[in-house]
Amino acid sequence: MASQKPLVLVLGATGATGKVIANALLESGNFRVAAVVRPSSLSKPAVADLRARGAEIRTGDLNDGLESLKQTLAGADILVSAVIAWAISQQRDLILAAKEVGVQRVVPCDFGTPGATGVRALFDEKLAIREYIKELGVPHTFIDVGWWMQLYLPLPVRSKVPQAVKEMTWGVCGDGAARNLVTHLEHIGTYVARILADPRTLGHAVIIWEDEVRQGDAHALAQRVSGEGDALRAGRIAMTKDTFINAAAEAKALLAQDPVANASAHMMRSWNEYQISMLVLEENTLENAKRLGYLDVRELYPDIAPQSLEEFAKEFYALEDPGVVFSRRD
Repeated sequence: MASQKPLVLVLGATGATGKVIANALLESGNFRVAAVVRPSSLSKPAVADLRARGAEIRTGDLNDGLESLKQTLAGADILVSAVIAWAISQQRDLILAAKEVGVQRVVPCDFGTPGATGVRALFDEKLAIREYIKELGVPHTFIDVGWWMQLYLPLPVRSKVPQAVKEMTWGVCGDGAARNLVTHLEHIGTYVARILADPRTLGHAVIIWEDEVRQGDAHALAQRVSGEGDALRAGRIAMTKDTFINAAAEAKALLAQDPVANASAHMMRSWNEYQISMLVLEENTLENAKRLGYLDVRELYPDIAPQSLEEFAKEFYALEDPGVVFSRRD
């Protein structure tokens, strides 16, 4: 009976990651799904689509307060948080509410790259939430996904996004030897659905990944299949550790002046700190993830066929504008 399936409550189900997770949970047939939507977002097409697919829509907000959040979470067996990055540190009441209503598994908002403390402010906030979960004794699974394939390939010159955004993707650090785990954004949900149905992953961190590719090889691949090989070779920008450190420091200074208004500064600080982690310290590798204790999703589910970055590149450069992922507002 459908009512016997676990109820997964997804917070952030209209966002880029939350949407693919909610849809995959519904498509798996193994779960009931409830999407928590802010009142201001109820009219979004994405909400109508989730409802049409069979999701229950609950109205609520991350900052509603403990008692209200407990009502929102009522009946949920699993909580998946895919909130916007700048709300990571605001998940504490949500997690406490989950504990008090007896949620059996909490997945906080991670879905990024593995690493150590002290490198990325955003990742440090994620680690602090993980520690809070452990301190409360909340059953949990932590899920990271490496870097999106959509963000790893250089954008073509023809993309209509601002020139500064394209140049962010044209930079190569040093000799381009840093390896990185990458995953197709649209495939994240398929793996999450399997992880949530698997008792082996309870109490563990899991790394989702489809390919591991050197940055220089990714750019060479782009030059080969994009149809803009000469232009991408000409546009390639040499980056160093200092490039990223200086850009992150500049963004941090802007945030100190006005943390509310400087949404782009939040993004630039995070982007450059993540580049340090991935391209300078080389933290986003399978070897490092395993050293940190992550379970390997490809060992857990060998029947799921991963997509290579080369396969993805062919569909990426066939898009009318591959830069659309940088323009998302959902």
